[in-house]
Amino acid sequence: MKKIVLTPNPYRDKNFKFAQAAMACLADCGVDARLCLPFDVDKTFELPKNLKFSRLEKELPGADMLICFGGDGTILHSSKAATRAGVPILGVNIGTMGFIAELESSELQLLRRIASGEYEIEHRRMLDVTVVRDGAEILKEVCLNDVAITKGAVARVIRLSVFCDEVHAMEFGGDGVLVATPTGSTAYSFSAGGPIVEPDARVILVTPICAHDLRSRPVVASDQRTITVRLERSGKRNAFLSVDGGRAFRLGAGDVVKISRSESEISLVKIKNRSFFDIVGSKFKNN
Repeated sequence: MKKIVLTPNPYRDKNFKFAQAAMACLADCGVDARLCLPFDVDKTFELPKNLKFSRLEKELPGADMLICFGGDGTILHSSKAATRAGVPILGVNIGTMGFIAELESSELQLLRRIASGEYEIEHRRMLDVTVVRDGAEILKEVCLNDVAITKGAVARVIRLSVFCDEVHAMEFGGDGVLVATPTGSTAYSFSAGGPIVEPDARVILVTPICAHDLRSRPVVASDQRTITVRLERSGKRNAFLSVDGGRAFRLGAGDVVKISRSESEISLVKIKNRSFFDIVGSKFKNN
């Protein structure tokens, strides 16, 4: 283990307390750790003068591992860059639920196992997301958790049609629809009434949000399918697309969102020998 990159969320890891503790632990094991911010902070945010920060895009190439400190959102934010660089991620939870995180902030001493190679790599499937407008692709993203297509803040419904391999599956008016990976089944999809699914299941989840329709229920489809969502012109409303909770992209009537299994996979570092159901039970018990 030559180099590990640490990316603490500066708004959760106050004064970088946990990141510094991790650096000290890894240094004791002879591991070189580099400190990077996972995103740009506000100009008014003061970084500690005793810490040296490098750029993530500079340190990721050639790194052996990326350790994220924060909630699932921080891990989701960093997952794209790490996946492109082929670097596995270990999450340290400083948030609330932290389903993707492997360690809690009180378990940093377990990082010593990394230096001795006492860990495994778990691969999680991702989704390719494409927005088509008037026959042209206008947006492409990769998703780890979920794709949310929702109405705006105004209390009016949007009308959506959902297709599975071009076969009409449902049409309804409501607040929107979620298309999620098994990894994302414990996030927004769960809150909207979707099922909890083991991360290694080969499925895609489709969960309507507050559908005003008795026939529109959550669907579990094979990940060999392509899920297509169309914003119907008859609805005469705009909608918004958000991938993994990121910045909202405005959709217009007639826009089509195509979602399918990606060739990209995220690699998560596993140190503790826990089953998925142990994790689910403990997270919901403590929150």
